[in-house]
Amino acid sequence: MTAGTRDGISPWAVFDRESWRALAAGSELPLDEADVRALTSLGDRLDLDEVATVYLPLARLLGLHVAAGRRLWAAQRAFLGDSTDKVPFVVAVAGSVAVGKSTTARLLQTLLAAAPGSPRVDLVTTDGFLLPNAVLESRGLLGRKGFPESYDRRALLRFLAEVKSGRADVSAPVYDHAAYDIVPGERQVVDRPDVLVLEGLNVLQAGRQADGSAPDLFLSDFFDFSVYVDAAESDIRQWYVERFLALRRTAFRDSTAYFHRFADLTDEQARATARGIWAAVNGPNLRTNIAPTRSRARLVLQKTADHSVRRVLLRKL
Repeated sequence: MTAGTRDGISPWAVFDRESWRALAAGSELPLDEADVRALTSLGDRLDLDEVATVYLPLARLLGLHVAAGRRLWAAQRAFLGDSTDKVPFVVAVAGSVAVGKSTTARLLQTLLAAAPGSPRVDLVTTDGFLLPNAVLESRGLLGRKGFPESYDRRALLRFLAEVKSGRADVSAPVYDHAAYDIVPGERQVVDRPDVLVLEGLNVLQAGRQADGSAPDLFLSDFFDFSVYVDAAESDIRQWYVERFLALRRTAFRDSTAYFHRFADLTDEQARATARGIWAAVNGPNLRTNIAPTRSRARLVLQKTADHSVRRVLLRKL
């Protein structure tokens, strides 16, 4: 582990791969290769060694935080005479399109659920809180999908507030990536899990209200721990292009898919289209809205061009 800057002051403790892996030495990995393949998003590269090196120690660390949070909650509940039975521990996972945050979120859900006591761990993505395409079109925002203004921020804040109040049967909208839109009438119900993993592009963003003022509440006010998945923009852009080409050969082939019109592009046309989308949408969103939130995370996973995590930055307590 290393820490500090030239003047010796830094809010981060920095771990290389070896020192981070050592934190979970002796721990059994509750996954096999088939499990890892099932949890890995299209375009990501992951194997058992990477899980043992990076994600198992992270799950162990989160387990310590969850247990400490439970003890504090029980003590406070007894002190205040509060009758609320359980408040979920909320873990946020942030990062760019194509950086691997969905894989990270699913891995954490699986590893945390395999901890002693088999805690119940739910996973919700903020995609469900995107405004429906019809609304985005009416507001001229369809081309800015994924930007902060394309989300129903009030509904997302309300969802988190209800979850953290210990309310039962809190529901979230469901998003269909093939249809590229919200599924009308479909909801995901969250019923007081032990842990809630919330994954999304802009979950760490402070944001502004319509009048330019700062909001009274931030999403991060409801987080107990946050993870930012980081990489160089040039690498993320390349991963995005590679994923676009893979989708062209798979999901885009479905005639009902929103992006079916891209299915018959040549490789050269597909690369040009993906780079154009990145230049117009994902790149600006990353630089303007997502990357600036990295410093607000509790922990940062820094990836290299081969998708492996080379360093872990943990904010000092």
